Amino acid sequence: MRYRPLGRTDLSVSELCLGTMTFGEQNTESDAFAQLDRARAAGINFIDTAELYPVPPRGETQGRTETQIGNWLASRGQRDQIILATKVTGPGDWLPHIRDGATRLDRANILAAIDDSLRRLRTDYIDLYQLHWPDRQTNFFGKLGYTHPEADDSVPLQETLQVLDELVQAGKVRHIGLSNETPWGTMRALALSEQQGLPRVVSIQNPYSLLNRSFEIGLAEIALREQCGLLAYSPLAFGMLTGKYARGARPEGARLTLFSRFDRYSNPQAVAATERYVDIARRHGLDPAQMALAWVTSRPFVTSNIIGATTLAQLEANLASVELQLSDAVIAEIEAVQVEHPNPSP
Repeated sequence: MRYRPLGRTDLSVSELCLGTMTFGEQNTESDAFAQLDRARAAGINFIDTAELYPVPPRGETQGRTETQIGNWLASRGQRDQIILATKVTGPGDWLPHIRDGATRLDRANILAAIDDSLRRLRTDYIDLYQLHWPDRQTNFFGKLGYTHPEADDSVPLQETLQVLDELVQAGKVRHIGLSNETPWGTMRALALSEQQGLPRVVSIQNPYSLLNRSFEIGLAEIALREQCGLLAYSPLAFGMLTGKYARGARPEGARLTLFSRFDRYSNPQAVAATERYVDIARRHGLDPAQMALAWVTSRPFVTSNIIGATTLAQLEANLASVELQLSDAVIAEIEAVQVEHPNPSP
């Protein structure tokens, strides 16, 4: 396992990060413990979660993921060896079970959210506290066709950063990050931190995979020039890029089998592109999932690649991707597919 600097901080994070959104839904606590133990043994020191998790979000399970991680931390006693990341939920009328549906990135909500996360995680500080999505109306979660709101009642980003500054000053948070953010939002946050002495964002957690390379348009340059790197989520596009859903297959217990609402990566264009990527891997004697992960990890603007698994066998395969170096021939074929099927799942 190799390690990379987290922004301009003195922290170094593993090039693979363990994503945990299945803990508490598809995975039991014993499953979670086994995955966390195996990840640590492989050299992963970076764990990502959110107050929203597990996914799909439900009132009956909300917060269970953080609770399971907190129980593991208490059991293993490795808190000082872990870089722990979590997220505060943004606004959404589809989340009535979180703070009575009044989730906003304002002072009251952020203060309530951090204390609840600290309690569930059984720690007194978060290494990386991220805004799960913007408070303002903009494009994220695959939305296209931007429409500027006539009236903007969103919480100003400056106000949000000021609250996060309170948390840093109080020692509850070490560093802050963004998620599902746009180039404008990222640069605005960086400018406010410089102009007003507020905490500087150190990372952007956005989707990035062979089926969604939209990060390269605008955000990749920011990530490199501003040392605010990508934490890539959904690098396997909800498992599509493993090839297990080929020809309409729906394996028992798989995410798209259990939760049909997750159709972002299974439209006809994405299916066609996936077939091509899987074919490239198999012709070159590669595991399709490992090829897809190795490609993401190798991008220069990526700080860490967030892998997730529901079984230890899947986790083992994902971990092995760090040993894979893609040949120029494989990369050339990947680029050719992108030209034919550009970003089918933005």
